[in-house]
Amino acid sequence: MDVDMVNEADILADMKAQMDQADNESSMNVDAPVFTPLSAIELNDGEKSERRVQVPTHRMTPLKQQWLKIYTPLVEHMKLQVRMNLHTRKVELKTSEFTTDVGALQRGADFLKAFMLGFDVDDALALLRLDDLFIDTFDVNDVKMLKGDHLSRAIGRIAGKGGRTKFTIENVTRTRVVIADSKIHILGSFRNIRVARNAICQLILGSPPGKVYGNMRSVASRMSERF
Repeated sequence: MDVDMVNEADILADMKAQMDQADNESSMNVDAPVFTPLSAIELNDGEKSERRVQVPTHRMTPLKQQWLKIYTPLVEHMKLQVRMNLHTRKVELKTSEFTTDVGALQRGADFLKAFMLGFDVDDALALLRLDDLFIDTFDVNDVKMLKGDHLSRAIGRIAGKGGRTKFTIENVTRTRVVIADSKIHILGSFRNIRVARNAICQLILGSPPGKVYGNMRSVASRMSERF
């Protein structure tokens, strides 16, 4: 019985050695295939994809002023076709035969949406360069139902005197915050957005800014130690 098991093991070892030798010889004789990268149009079976981003009325003038800074990265770096449709008041994006990045169209749309929400062009450009950036939007009334002067005071606590509180939240959490009426837009990574959102919610609920600053700094220090 033991002899049969030994013979079977020897046979399996010889077969494995022969197969390995055959694989090595075939890999030496056959060159590895080289695949050229496909363009976005080829991946979509030759059809061009489109995106349309609505331009709010209050962002039309900033769009005209910053059009060159918006147009250049989309065309030169993302290889997209861009035009402004004045009849529909929308910015239209389309892939071209030079578009190689499959996610270029979605990134370009996210970049334009961030600008329409009120972010600076330089801040919104980070959406084109980095993968782990997001935009979180919520309403003050989602945290606490406020009306009239109570709502105005809550927004004032978030902004601070001369925007000081908002700047502090942005610097500590490494995010960008836009306050549009009762809407709050936060641009940053997932973890940083969560810290900034918690700080803003505490301000809406009535916490003093000093206490919120302390909580933010402690959370930011723990996050830096973790990484």
